[in-house]
Amino acid sequence: MNCIYLTHGYADGHYVLPPLPYDIAELEPLVSAETLLLHHDKHHAAYVAGANAATDELRRINNGSLGPEHAACATQKLAFHLGGHILHTLYWHNMIGVPPCLPQGAFGEALVHSFGSFDSFCRLFATVAESVQGSGWAVLGVDPVSRRLMVCGICRHQDVMVPGFTPLLACDVWEHAYYLTWHNNRKGYIDAFMRHVNWQNVAEIFERSCSHGY
Repeated sequence: MNCIYLTHGYADGHYVLPPLPYDIAELEPLVSAETLLLHHDKHHAAYVAGANAATDELRRINNGSLGPEHAACATQKLAFHLGGHILHTLYWHNMIGVPPCLPQGAFGEALVHSFGSFDSFCRLFATVAESVQGSGWAVLGVDPVSRRLMVCGICRHQDVMVPGFTPLLACDVWEHAYYLTWHNNRKGYIDAFMRHVNWQNVAEIFERSCSHGY
């Protein structure tokens, strides 16, 4: 992933858990305060710890204090945990309690250019999110080859990932993201998520991607 926007999750040589950009109850009824607290303070924090542990293992392999036979496992752990850290950091900032106006300007035009209309994009995004098998994400991002917007489903945090893909909007469909509030109604959660997207945040990330050649 080309995470040009990620400025909240790394400091002083370590991955860090960024604070939520809103009050713990602000996203209700999309997600309950209890769900948000567990998701951020437990699940996301575990991915941060895992990314740091995997990075430390790779450093020890590099300096010879840990054998090279550990390299494959360490790189797999880093991909999983760092992918989780990156996508969760994006996810928190993609949501807002009271959504701003719908996409306009260059980002709104790009949605129409890539998907035909805003409504067509929303239908596609929701369909992809619903169809992710098991644990994963639906993500809107920039195709590194065509430079058009594209929607993809990601298994876990890192599988079926397009190299160089720049994510703009991420919907977490792991069960821990919604089960306490929505139980097995993933569709209801996704529909609610689409009503709480912070389109201003998504547009700002898109505009940063434009300066990198969109």
